[in-house]
Amino acid sequence: MKIFITGASGFIGGSIAAHLVRAGHHVRGLIRKPEHSAELQRLGIEPVIGTLDDRALLIAEAQAADAVINAASSDHEGAVKALIEGLAGSGKPFLHTSGSSIVGDASGGEAGIGANGARIYHEDALPEPTADKAPRVAIDQLVLNAAQQNIRAAVLCNTLIYGHGAVAGSASVQLPRLVRQAQKSGVVRHVGSGGNVWSNVHIDDVAELYRLALEKTPAGTFYFVESGEASFRDMSAAIARAMKLGEPQDWPLAEAQKEWGYEMASYGLGSNSRVRGERARSLLGWQPKRTSVIDWIEHDMLAAGKTS
Repeated sequence: MKIFITGASGFIGGSIAAHLVRAGHHVRGLIRKPEHSAELQRLGIEPVIGTLDDRALLIAEAQAADAVINAASSDHEGAVKALIEGLAGSGKPFLHTSGSSIVGDASGGEAGIGANGARIYHEDALPEPTADKAPRVAIDQLVLNAAQQNIRAAVLCNTLIYGHGAVAGSASVQLPRLVRQAQKSGVVRHVGSGGNVWSNVHIDDVAELYRLALEKTPAGTFYFVESGEASFRDMSAAIARAMKLGEPQDWPLAEAQKEWGYEMASYGLGSNSRVRGERARSLLGWQPKRTSVIDWIEHDMLAAGKTS
């Protein structure tokens, strides 16, 4: 299969692309910087130089490919519209990458309301998005609606992703920020009390799910991508053990926002995002192999020569 993927030099896109190459597919990957070409070629990915604003390029690549994956941005409406235009009427698969902060509660690092903590969300009962997340949810819906244009479109809504990326120098979004802050200050910190819980998934299992979705997904399907969950307090404690630092410290949201910015501190690191992804298992036969982010942090995160 000839596959076009955006974000091919990134942690998610590059790992998916490399996995698909190993599975025997021909992959063309969009990258902004020509200097990343050699790394993609090392992984067997054919580089395409351009940006998400290159509408004509995106349309042409979508028309020429057998399938398209958008892994560059969950929030670039223009790119999604261009890819849909290129795929309209083709019956080809289009996988769009979203993120489960769309159900984040911006709790300030607290566990959430209720005896069992924050609410758990399922794929068939999504909440109305907050004002912060409404634009992303609207793009997700745009993709799902593309099924009406004879596109086998699906949204893969990833939770906190951990693991080492295929592309040298690439890193995931959340845990590396905790690590970098600890390297800088000597103290591991989490937002608020760190009682907030995120569902999570290993990057290798993410890549395998994208492969399965290309082959099998019904049109117009939304997937949560998860294989476990953990509190930030437990993850930061595991980071402290791995880095041989003292006990992690609580950090008021306002201070965390100075370090990580509003979006990352409030949602990526300071919210609850608890979801269950039944569809990937039931519809696609997905069977994630890694289910403990704590185990990965303690034993694999600082592996020599790896990214995280």
